[in-house]
Amino acid sequence: MQIHFKPFPDLYTERLQLRQLALSDEHEIYVMRSDPRIIQYLDRPEAKDLEAARQFIQNINAGIAANQAIYWAIALKDNPALIGTICMWNIAPEKSSVELGYALHPDFQGKGYMQEALVKVVDYGFAVMKAQIIDAFSHPENVSSIRLLQKNNFIYREKEAGGFLKFTRSN
Repeated sequence: MQIHFKPFPDLYTERLQLRQLALSDEHEIYVMRSDPRIIQYLDRPEAKDLEAARQFIQNINAGIAANQAIYWAIALKDNPALIGTICMWNIAPEKSSVELGYALHPDFQGKGYMQEALVKVVDYGFAVMKAQIIDAFSHPENVSSIRLLQKNNFIYREKEAGGFLKFTRSN
């Protein structure tokens, strides 16, 4: 597998720019990590303040610099404000596998934005990173996420011990 994220790989779709997180995204990251409509489906603690958002951004960018993960801010092409995130992490070169994760602000859901971003990132994972397997996990009540994964040829594999559903797509 190829795991080298320098320079940062900005990606583009018809309507979106996928770019590196910046400290200027702190407010949007705080919202994404504290909004109950988003975190209800995620297994992570709620962000308590902007400092937690800043620390998260710094940790993510340090992980990218160390080639441990790749994490994109999703923004509209005509507006650089973050509307969501998508990443590949839990990179396992020995298995040629990665894990996909994503979140989209509720104000932007239902418009096909995550579909655009997911297609581009999955293509990056297979074509550039040379992953053979991409795993994704969804909360069983997150019907939109499950439909998105199924629409993109991810196959349900099993229910994990924590209750999350595991989906896999192979190259």
